[in-house]
Amino acid sequence: MSGQTQRLNVVPTVTMLGVVKARLVGATRGHALLKKKSDALTVQFRQILKKIVSTKESMGDIMKTSSFALTEAKYVAGDNIKHVVLENVKEASLRVRSRQENVAGVKLPKFDYTADGEATKNDLTGLARGGQQVQQCRAAYIKAIEVLVELASLQTSFLTLDEAIKTTNRRVNALENVVKPRLENTISYIKGELDELEREDFFRLKKIQGYKKREIERQMQLQATKEQLGDKFPLHKGVSFNSQNLLSVADKDDDIIF
Repeated sequence: MSGQTQRLNVVPTVTMLGVVKARLVGATRGHALLKKKSDALTVQFRQILKKIVSTKESMGDIMKTSSFALTEAKYVAGDNIKHVVLENVKEASLRVRSRQENVAGVKLPKFDYTADGEATKNDLTGLARGGQQVQQCRAAYIKAIEVLVELASLQTSFLTLDEAIKTTNRRVNALENVVKPRLENTISYIKGELDELEREDFFRLKKIQGYKKREIERQMQLQATKEQLGDKFPLHKGVSFNSQNLLSVADKDDDIIF
């Protein structure tokens, strides 16, 4: 019963059988391509996951180093160093740009950072005291920003790949468990109906041939019977073999004079 419901509602003809077979071939090719795409996305997903784990492990040490460098700079240059740095900064020395990377038809967002040397060319922060610690703190935080940008790029790509893999797997499962079985059941149904029609035609032809054969035999038997009767009692034209002379056997009529 389930096999009958899981099929398309089509007319069982040879043309429709060819159409459904072509659809099944397309569904099979699409299933194979989507399966390969899912495998490629899964491989990329695992690589990104490994990079995220390693980046997060290194980020802890980098953030600890940068925080310690900031503490050293404040201790040497004084707590007022924060306001001095803010006054001297006119524009950002690091800029983040976004781009897209195509992986198996999925566009993954990527973030790249660029350093602007002109922004720090005339930087004289910490010239009075603590200049070395200020520069070390700046380098430590630049490295921390680079790691944060890389981590943001990896996590964004991770989420995008996760959604793409879920969508692709849903399509693969739909083709494998719904579309292909339905088309296969439809092909089996059409073949069964066509075979049934062929058997009906064959049975009809056999009945017609049997009827014709019996009719021919009956005609031949009738012809043979007629031939046998004609040999025993030869017939002349206009004369019956049972006919008698009516004038010789009839009573004499008084009205006839001759």
